[in-house]
Parts: sequence; structure tokens; C-alpha cells
Amino acid sequence: MSWIGAIFATLVMFVTIGGSNYYVARRIYQGINHVFSNVNPAIYAGVVVVIILIMIAGFMRSMLPISEGLKSILGLLGSYIMGASIYFLIYFLIADLILLIGSVTKIIFSPITSNVRFIVAITVTVLTLITVVLGVYNSKKIKHVSYNINIDKVTNLKNDFNLIMISDVHLGALGSEERIEDIVNEINKKEADLVCIAGDIFDNNYYAIKNPDKAIETLKNIKSTNGVYACPGNHDSGKTLNEMKSFLEKSNIKLLEDEHVVIDDKIVLVGRLDSTPIGGYGDTKRSDWKNVMEKINFELPIAVMDHNPANIREYDEKVDLILSGHTHKGQIFPGSLFTNLMFDVDYGYYRKDENSPQVIVSSGVGTWGMPMRVGTSCEIVSVNIYQ
Repeated sequence: MSWIGAIFATLVMFVTIGGSNYYVARRIYQGINHVFSNVNPAIYAGVVVVIILIMIAGFMRSMLPISEGLKSILGLLGSYIMGASIYFLIYFLIADLILLIGSVTKIIFSPITSNVRFIVAITVTVLTLITVVLGVYNSKKIKHVSYNINIDKVTNLKNDFNLIMISDVHLGALGSEERIEDIVNEINKKEADLVCIAGDIFDNNYYAIKNPDKAIETLKNIKSTNGVYACPGNHDSGKTLNEMKSFLEKSNIKLLEDEHVVIDDKIVLVGRLDSTPIGGYGDTKRSDWKNVMEKINFELPIAVMDHNPANIREYDEKVDLILSGHTHKGQIFPGSLFTNLMFDVDYGYYRKDENSPQVIVSSGVGTWGMPMRVGTSCEIVSVNIYQ
């Protein structure tokens, strides 16, 4: 992205966040003013500006020249403020639509009185708090999802092959380290033949992980007959890339960067570099698929880990299975409506036609930004491959 594009995108972000929060703040102020009519608007506006700045700083904290401790605090505050502000916006928009319809149909008197604004503000606040609390609670639960995949090739798959896939762990994000032990325990219940991590193991900054040694020891406990493999996601990049790679090596997780490995003469596993890494991979660039496939034995089943499902059109019938993440299925409603429009498949099983690869996109086992799940779940995917 050019500097002009980056500046434009930043301006759009600030205008969007500022405008939506101004609207929410105005509606809350109208409700408060019914009871506390002496509140100084300037003081109230100052508080709102501080809240918006904390939210923005929380999401841009990795670029700020401050201590990791302060970054962690900003991340905590910014994440919850962002989650709450989204649902304040949604519920106030719904409330205003109801009021507009009520005014037009003469069910509600116009102009809207201050006591109605007060009732709306209280109702929206309660609904937002309930949504945020339930969303945080839901994000701590891990769901199991299973798919049966038939691959019609001459192989050594005498028995079904149990591949376990996770994605989007986002180590360093709020609540991520507390979730690791549960993730490992849930994986180990499945007695995996192979464990695949389809990108975004980290959350951009390795040093955001509070206790990397403990995380390493926990991840080393993953049980898999043929090991644990990963491909990079767009967040597994940037200035701390070398530290990330060292972490994975110590965790007994093999990172595949446009590379492949033959698993027990039964299946070929390919790991792709991400197409849009945040901060880049240094001098390394994503290879063209034609170059990656030159040394692959296509007589065996081919499974490709490619973090972003936007890339599935690169592959033809020679590839049997694509494993992706990235989308989080929108993570919080109505995010799923947008991801559904953005991708050919933003979640679940997909196959364009009988000559196309089979695709599985996970909603991820972690969360990014807001530690919430509304209308989606953190999940571990079991892929049962058979002939």
C-alpha cells in the first residue's frame, strides 16, 4: 500500500470511529440529560474524546513507543471499549429506527421527549452490557467441529486419517494465554494422526506474550502421531518474526513456508506463506504456486494450509484439500454478514465443483481484538480423511 493509500485508510478509520462514537455519545448524553440536566457538555465531550483515544491507541499500541506493560493496559481497555461501542451503535440505530417508524405512524409523539430518550439510553446500555458479557463468556468456550473428506487416490490410507486443524490462536491477544491449556487438552482428546495450525499463531508482536516459556511448555504437550505443522498467517510477521520462529521451534511446531512434507507416505502437507503479511517477512516473499508444486508428488493426497481463503482460486484439481482460517466468521455479529460477502467461503466446507479442491475454513480457536464471540464460536476442527 502506498503512503497516500495508508493516509487515506487512516483518515477513513478516524472519521468512521469518530463519527460513530459521536452519534453514540450524543444519544447517551440525551438520556443522561433527562436526569442530570446540569452536566457540563464540555466535560462530557472531554470524557468521550479520551475514551475514543484510548480505543484507537489500544488497537495501534504495537506502533507506540511505550512499555509492554502500558501496551497491555491499552489493549485491555481498547478491546472492551471497542466491543461495547459496536453494540451501543447497533442498538441505538435499531432504537432510532423504531422511533422513526413510531413517529411516522403517530404511535410515538414527535419530537421525541427527553424521558423517551432516557428510557432508550437505559435499555440500550443494558442490552449492550448483556451482549458484551455473554460474548466474553462465549469466547472462552471451545467447540468441536468435524468433517468427513473423501479423497479418491491410490494411497497408503488403509484406515481413516484423523487430521486436527486449528487456526487464529493469536498469542499475545487479550485472554490468549489463558486459553492455550484448554486448546491443547481438547486437541489431545481427539488422538490426532496430524495436527495443523493454519496461521495467525501470534498477534503481530511476539513480546505481547506475557509468559512465552509457559506457552512453549504447554504447546509441547500436543499429542500427534505425525507431529504438529503450521503455516504463517498475516499476523505471524513483522519485526519480531525471528522470535516467533524460535518460539515455534522450541514448541516442536514445524513451520512450513511455501514448503511441503510427506506425512508417513500417506499424505503431502503444504504450508503457504500468507499473501498479505502485516509488516512483511523481511526479504522473503510468497512464492508462485507453480514454483511450490514442482517437487510435490501428486500421486498422494495433497493438503494445503493457506491462511487466507481468498487464495483458494490459485489451486486446481491437483490439490485435494485446502485448510484456512483468517475470517473468524466475522467473530461478532453482524461481522459474519460482511465476511460472507468478502469471500467465496468464509466458514465451513466448500467445493466449487467436482474438479475443484475441497476447502475447510475455520472460525478460529482464538479471538482478535475484542475478546468476544457473538454468533460464532472458538473451535477445533477434526478432518476425517478416507478413501
